[in-house]
Amino acid sequence: MSADFSFRDGERLIRFCEGAAAEARELIEAHGLGGYALLTTERALGSAPPGLEEGAGVVLHVPAGPVPEAAATVREAVAGRPMVALGGGRVVDAAKAIAGADGLRCAAIPTTLAGSSFTPFHRMPAGVEELTFVRPALAVCDPALMASAPMPGLAATAMNALAHAVESLYAPGANPVAQGAALRSAALFARGLPADPPGGEDLALAAVLAGWAVGTTGLAVHHALCQTIVREVGAPHAQTNAVMLPHTVAFMAERAPGAMAALAGALGAAGGERSVPAGERVLPAREDPAVAAAKVAELAALAGPQTLAELGVAEDQLGAIARAAASHPGVWGTPGGAGQHDLFGLLGRAL
Repeated sequence: MSADFSFRDGERLIRFCEGAAAEARELIEAHGLGGYALLTTERALGSAPPGLEEGAGVVLHVPAGPVPEAAATVREAVAGRPMVALGGGRVVDAAKAIAGADGLRCAAIPTTLAGSSFTPFHRMPAGVEELTFVRPALAVCDPALMASAPMPGLAATAMNALAHAVESLYAPGANPVAQGAALRSAALFARGLPADPPGGEDLALAAVLAGWAVGTTGLAVHHALCQTIVREVGAPHAQTNAVMLPHTVAFMAERAPGAMAALAGALGAAGGERSVPAGERVLPAREDPAVAAAKVAELAALAGPQTLAELGVAEDQLGAIARAAASHPGVWGTPGGAGQHDLFGLLGRAL
């Protein structure tokens, strides 16, 4: 049965169904976002919902590059209008950044599985020092758009989204409601990603649940490392998440064993024989936190590169990445803590 729902969460509405994009113009107007600036890319604009471009006061192409610089490039042309972001995480984050800087509202029509449409996290435009978090007041989620990328790029963005579910299980604000959404998300990824063809609705719904969950809990060590790698060496964002996630899950198996055991069960992880110290209870494979990483690695392999070296990261860069990541707020809330030595070891295992 196809998922079809409208979820009102405070000031924000999430509309999800097959064909939701066709409702976008009407929903935008109903939310008082008329005369909007449409932030997008050339690729995303090619799949724009009917009437979306025509209803815009201005259409702005968000350039490639870091969000602060990209947002600064189009900020002046927004000219105080509400914004509609049609695109992936970079486009949505740029809209959120400008909204935060200038006290504006925005909506999102995601064309990838990125979680930006559901979280308040973003960086501010270049030149703006005061941080003001904003989340889109409207997210129009159409599986055909969200899961439109071909493989292996689809798998990479799926692993980025799965990382949101994983982190929400042990981040500082972890809670039972977010846990339920995150584990359901993980199960949908495990079913939808290996399917042939991949299950677009499963993946899109999984991304919504994962993004919503992490938006309530905050980030931890995985995002601290991945964001730092991308910023420091220019590695591709989604692929960096795909490479790092199995190693993060293995790292967290000892620090948050209950959370990683629950993840193993949601992923349907099956473990082989392992040595068990005398007196230790043998856990069923589906409850063993140590095997969650193996299942994550199986899914991550669908994204292509499996090492940081394949993404252009050199061994002599690891020390600088670890030092920079150690000051990321996500590290501070990681269960058991994570010092520079821990981060360096994690990076080394992924190299």
